[in-house]
Amino acid sequence: MSLSVTLIIIGINVVLSLICFSNQELLNKLIFNPYVISARRQYYRFISSGFIHGDMMHLFVNMFVLYNFGEYVEDAYSQVFGSNATFYFLLLYFGSLVISIAPSYRKHVDNPNYNALGASGAVAAVLFAFIMFNPFASLYLMFIPIPIPAILVGVGYIAYEWYMGKKGGTNINHDAHLWGAIFGFFFTGLLKPDLFLLFLEQLIPG
Repeated sequence: MSLSVTLIIIGINVVLSLICFSNQELLNKLIFNPYVISARRQYYRFISSGFIHGDMMHLFVNMFVLYNFGEYVEDAYSQVFGSNATFYFLLLYFGSLVISIAPSYRKHVDNPNYNALGASGAVAAVLFAFIMFNPFASLYLMFIPIPIPAILVGVGYIAYEWYMGKKGGTNINHDAHLWGAIFGFFFTGLLKPDLFLLFLEQLIPG
């Protein structure tokens, strides 16, 4: 039985993150730093920074969410896109790594002290692809012991990340979360526009 793309991505994240926890030199070569990217043309950092994390909790949360939704989205892609499913899923994941961090690149390109890392933008993209396929799936959030429809989680997520991104003052790249979520939803829909109609039909049964 072959491993899913999701499990392979999780494996790479875990291995690279664990190595970088104790290898500052490697972390410095992989981390997202807009100033260095621009000066040295090291554009690979748009991708490599999405496979390393700041600590075990950061790694665990991202991989836990990816594990819970990634294989579902892979299966949904297989049903909709057939033989192109794996290619499109990889585009979803790697495309979201780039798109989610691009606003931060533009914003901080002249700041040599700005760094970012983590798979959160791509994980948000996978989550919102899941929401497109199954908006009324029951999701459970930490400390909330009742199921919440996925669409409500999604709306709350967008509102929270937008607000926190505007507010600032945290060490979290909320803009990456927001743009990753937006990319995941619309990329999936634009691959097959009928999915937008199916999504709306689930929201407005008739």
